[in-house]
Amino acid sequence: MKVVGHFGDGALENVPDQVRRLECLGFDIAGTSEVKHEATMRWTLAAHASTSIEISTHVIIAFPRSPFVLAQMAWELQRMTAGRVSIGLGSQVKGHNERRFSTGMWRSPARRMEDFIRSMRVVWATFQSGDLVPYEGEFYQFTLCPPAFNMGPNDVPFPKIYLAAVGPEMTKVAGRVADGLLPHAFTTPKYVHEVTLPTLRKAAIAEGRDPADISINGGGLMALGADDAAVEAELLKLRSRVAFYGSTRTYHGVFAVHGLEDLGMKLHEMSVTGQWDKMPDAISLDVVREFTTHGTFDTMADTIANRLNYASRVSIPESAGSDEQIAELVKQIKAI
Repeated sequence: MKVVGHFGDGALENVPDQVRRLECLGFDIAGTSEVKHEATMRWTLAAHASTSIEISTHVIIAFPRSPFVLAQMAWELQRMTAGRVSIGLGSQVKGHNERRFSTGMWRSPARRMEDFIRSMRVVWATFQSGDLVPYEGEFYQFTLCPPAFNMGPNDVPFPKIYLAAVGPEMTKVAGRVADGLLPHAFTTPKYVHEVTLPTLRKAAIAEGRDPADISINGGGLMALGADDAAVEAELLKLRSRVAFYGSTRTYHGVFAVHGLEDLGMKLHEMSVTGQWDKMPDAISLDVVREFTTHGTFDTMADTIANRLNYASRVSIPESAGSDEQIAELVKQIKAI
């Protein structure tokens, strides 16, 4: 199993040291997310600073960007790193797209995402062949690329595209066109086995793809500590994240699998009325445990092997312990 670490929190100038640390600790993949900070600058700086690790975005928000521009950036980084770049795409939700990113009216996000990914791939095919590979989709088109604007071929494979998905429609898109699936932090093994994996397999097979070729990241939150007391403290902290994600109606399908629809609606109503500070109190520790892969450094590798047995890669909190503890855990997980 491959191990994913996170970089990019804090000041931009910290990125090189963060990535070098992940390389030294044995991580296979370094990913940056797009929360407070724009992701492409961190992605580029990490690619430049790294020497061996795969550099990815986990995730970058697709719709505020042009598929051509993102394809162009990935192509150049892939060339510079000799093939160590991948892209994790996410859609975000309606409110953030319309009211924060100004992407226009929210319409058919799953179809739009599939269009986005297919468009990126034909841009790469055009660069690789030197001849225009035209594409006209529902949301995006690529029908013009004179030689002066063609970046030319790479001697490494195309970048991998991973897609973040919660609901069945976006999961179907991953099955049809993505190299890998990134389950949301707000997920559980029960939801993955009962909803995600059957949906992914069916879509892949219908597209003529082998589902085994689609990489799956271990989903869910993680609580890691030196002893049981430290793990319990991390679980208490994670109530806020479960409450935040659970307040979003887009994610309520996960609650539904566990019979927690009423909790989801309660959290949503609290968010609408601005009761953010009270929402964690609505989440019991039993619910947090259901949504969390948790354990000590001595038990976590076995827990991952049993709980996330569907995954080919897993993200772990790279700052949960000493460098020696993290390096040893990475080594154990890679042996799974």
